[in-house]
Amino acid sequence: MTETPTNSFEWVWFIAKKYSDLFIRGTWLTLVVAVTGTLAGFILGYIVGIVQDTRINKEDNIIKRGIVRLFKIIATVYVELFRGTPMIVQAMIVFYGLRQSGLEIDSISAGILVTLLNTGAYMAETVRAGIKSIDIGQREGALALGMSPIAAMFHIILPQAFKNIVPEMANTFLTNLKMTSVLNVIGVQELFLQAKTAGGTYYKYLESYLVIALIYLVLCFVFSRIFALIEKKMAGQKDYVLAVEYMENTQ
Repeated sequence: MTETPTNSFEWVWFIAKKYSDLFIRGTWLTLVVAVTGTLAGFILGYIVGIVQDTRINKEDNIIKRGIVRLFKIIATVYVELFRGTPMIVQAMIVFYGLRQSGLEIDSISAGILVTLLNTGAYMAETVRAGIKSIDIGQREGALALGMSPIAAMFHIILPQAFKNIVPEMANTFLTNLKMTSVLNVIGVQELFLQAKTAGGTYYKYLESYLVIALIYLVLCFVFSRIFALIEKKMAGQKDYVLAVEYMENTQ
């Protein structure tokens, strides 16, 4: 017969051990929602960011200018809407709104959709800032060589901008990893909801939440180190010599 825990530390260990299956399931679902929603959100953010950075040229025909302006307005409204409202409210509106519209969406799909849309809005501004951080001469040089604006964007601007926004992409993912906890309001059985279920059995909510706090801490620590390695890898070697300096030293 198992002895009843007598203090908080024993209760934390007892709950972690007894409900390990719940916590593992919650951790897995948290990762699925965070990773899937964030990756899809990155793609959406890049598209929206590029649309926002698209220039309207006077020499373009009126139809092209009208289409570009319309997409820029849609992109601006989308970004302001999702950046200006809490994710927990977005989850309720998306989940129950779609259901009332006749679309039977499950809570996990709704959670991924909300994470996707929320990430896309924040990443759009990050991408736009990353594009603007690239010297204008890069774009002008590409256009002078005969490249189209789209080709210049994808082959010259975006590869350089990507390196600049990797740290913000990492921060966005870590934020999403923690923000999945608000999705419990629509029934997503992620870590927070599983901890609430485990804690309710013995009315030991504090101890149950301490367990998932440790899990979140470990997850964030591991992924932050992974992103740090990726950022370091992309930065390249530090001992390179510029061609101009090399020429000056060899003369």
